[in-house]
Amino acid sequence: MLQTLIFDVDGTLADTEAAHCAAFNHAFAEFGLDWRWSDALYTELLDVTGGKERILHFIETARPDMRKFDAMGMAESLNRLFELKTIAYVRSVHKGAVSLRPGVLKLMGEARAQGLQLAVASTTSSVNVAALLGRAVGPHWREQFAAIGDATTAPLKKPHPQVYLQVLATLGLEPAQCLALEDSSNGLRSATAAGLATLITPTRYTAHNDFHAAMRVVPDLSHVDLAQLQRWHAQSLGETSLV
Repeated sequence: MLQTLIFDVDGTLADTEAAHCAAFNHAFAEFGLDWRWSDALYTELLDVTGGKERILHFIETARPDMRKFDAMGMAESLNRLFELKTIAYVRSVHKGAVSLRPGVLKLMGEARAQGLQLAVASTTSSVNVAALLGRAVGPHWREQFAAIGDATTAPLKKPHPQVYLQVLATLGLEPAQCLALEDSSNGLRSATAAGLATLITPTRYTAHNDFHAAMRVVPDLSHVDLAQLQRWHAQSLGETSLV
């Protein structure tokens, strides 16, 4: 029986990627770099999870001239760029640049009203998670979640299943008792590797991804309710739903 909904953050709870891209470009300019990631390029770079990892991948594939930095110089530059990017992103969230996707709050409220737990499994930073949910849910947002996994607790980024495995361990539940909600193929691979049935709500940045392993794909959470999710989840386990 379904007991917990486990939400990814970026792309799933909120369509954050435009704000993230703008924050990266702000950080590049503040750092004195002439880089500017277009929407199309950023869509491609989303195949790489993690902000620092994304910058490093860009350097290695598009800016080989940057390889002249020694290892220490590169590490310091990546850390500073990521710090500047995080500051810019959090500032934009606080200014209202990002809001939750349709149906998110309704589904959360419905789940909690019927005794289900909520959890977060994201490989974005804890600062980003707190900024988004603090503004969207309120100052006591943490009280609504039975477990929170992020880049601080799970350094191995999706598609590695580390963050989901950690969340399951914190919850003390089996994968069959939970449902993951994701928006990308990397998130789907992470969740399914942890044994979780997964609902996908793609964004314009991930609509081209391969979602064949998903339990279902819907445009956003306004297209489903908890009873439907419970039926689909039971069917994915080969059970007869009583909902």
